[in-house]
Amino acid sequence: MPKLIRNRELAVDSWLLLEGDPAKAVPPAGDVIVPLAVWLGSRAALAVRDGRTGVWLAPQEDPAALAGDLDRLPLVAVSFPQFTDGRGFSTARLLRERYRFKGELRAVGDVLRDQLLFLGRCGFDAFALRDDQDAEAALAAFDDFTEAYQGGVDQPVPLFRRRLAAGSSR
Repeated sequence: MPKLIRNRELAVDSWLLLEGDPAKAVPPAGDVIVPLAVWLGSRAALAVRDGRTGVWLAPQEDPAALAGDLDRLPLVAVSFPQFTDGRGFSTARLLRERYRFKGELRAVGDVLRDQLLFLGRCGFDAFALRDDQDAEAALAAFDDFTEAYQGGVDQPVPLFRRRLAAGSSR
């Protein structure tokens, strides 16, 4: 069973992630996450299939390519091919802040417990953990820090501004 955390809870994953060959056949039914190239080439056909369709973005792909379609997509998955590739953090911020994506934003690939809090601050609300990660234990990552100084998608106002607004002189 896939290890998925959604909205800071363990969840069952009903989505099939179609990675690899973009020419791979999309099943006629069920929830699927297709590569950006498949979405761009087959929007009309994907819209009438029996099931929901989401799109996954590789690190080098520009989220602007989905800007006109985001209101139709229930899910966008952002790929992290390796732990050291942080481009997905920027992609998430763009999707949430610039393009106002409101659906599920899922981190997939080499996703580790140590990244969860920071991925969430950038706008991710779902995380498909790497196979060697314990999803139940990873839930504790969201409580590693009680406060963040910088603003983020989850808390746009930085701590110093919140303190000023509260009248604190700390």
